[in-house]
Amino acid sequence: MSQSANNPVSNNKVPQIKIPATYIRGGTSKGVFFNLTDLPEAAQVAGEARDKILQRVIGSPDPYGQQIDGMGGATSSTSKTVILSKSEQPNHDVDYLFGQVAIDKAFVDWSGNCGNLTAAVGAFAISKGLVDVARVPENGICVVRIWQKNIKKTIIAHVPITNGEVQETGDFELDGVTFPAAEVVIEFMDPADGEGSMFPTGNVVDTLDVPNIGTFKVTMINAGIPTMFFNAADLGFKGTELQRDVNTDAATLERLETIRAYGAVKMGLIKDISEAAARQHTPKIAFVAAPTDYTASSGKQISASDIDVCVRAVSMGKLHHAMMGTASVAIATAAAVTGSLVNLAAGGGERDAVTFGHPSGTLRVGAAAALVDGQWTATKAVMSRSARVIMEGMVRIPGDTF
Repeated sequence: MSQSANNPVSNNKVPQIKIPATYIRGGTSKGVFFNLTDLPEAAQVAGEARDKILQRVIGSPDPYGQQIDGMGGATSSTSKTVILSKSEQPNHDVDYLFGQVAIDKAFVDWSGNCGNLTAAVGAFAISKGLVDVARVPENGICVVRIWQKNIKKTIIAHVPITNGEVQETGDFELDGVTFPAAEVVIEFMDPADGEGSMFPTGNVVDTLDVPNIGTFKVTMINAGIPTMFFNAADLGFKGTELQRDVNTDAATLERLETIRAYGAVKMGLIKDISEAAARQHTPKIAFVAAPTDYTASSGKQISASDIDVCVRAVSMGKLHHAMMGTASVAIATAAAVTGSLVNLAAGGGERDAVTFGHPSGTLRVGAAAALVDGQWTATKAVMSRSARVIMEGMVRIPGDTF
């Protein structure tokens, strides 16, 4: 048997190791879930060993951009990892740590949450005994109190239980997910940053100057996840774009990344635009437009009368196929703030819920926001998602990974 010069026969005899893991779809994302105590001891604390293990599990860094040699699916929605443990916080059941694994670069971004995978956290915690059995009903809804460690926020998941076990099947339909499942209601408590105004500059609408590109109106908000909202037309979009309209245009993606980098500096998340490359997960960049008829990626016809606003978001350098859960929180919160670009695109005025159109369809989200002592604050954002275990068992990685 011959081997090419680029793929020589390996003399590495190091055996693989097995790590208990569960592969779960949560919302419109998929990720590999771990119980903290199941990880190798070196990975039970933050650091290089943990990052290397998670990268190898997912199949990164992969210069081919395909993650063929791992569990990742070569998109921002499927290059995700979750570590759960019994909560160290009073009145909480489980601590939830999210790691966004870069596809072609050697790093894991711990700077934000994944709202979609949040839908699966409660179910995993229940199944792994991380929730006190006294809190799990035989039939009904189990209220799981989640401490989101990345952003230090409380999330409440309402997980359906049938005959003492998590119910995953049902008739709840989520655009962006092919098959129906059981509905999981998620409450993001106090979703704003918590340090001063949820608008980092104190302004609901700012002006962002990007050298050699332009000057833009932008709403920058820390709610759910740091997000910058632009008017679609200002960026040269209609607001009805699908992935194929944006992700095949390298020049457009590069321009959006440059805008994101300058916005990250203005939001105070980084000090220099050069730091943006190592912080791909946050902030998000999104653009909004008034409701318009369009055809979703599935072929489903979306009518302007079915939605309040069109929203598109970029995640990890690519237009998202649906909408990130955390960005949905940002959308709901911004829509509730009179005068924000999201609010204005949705028609303006006071509102406690918004139905937005995204590339895969529509989603309704709710939020409550109020002006207190001159600063906007949000108490809660609510949305429905679903989750389903796809596979559970052992994931293997080479023993010399870390």
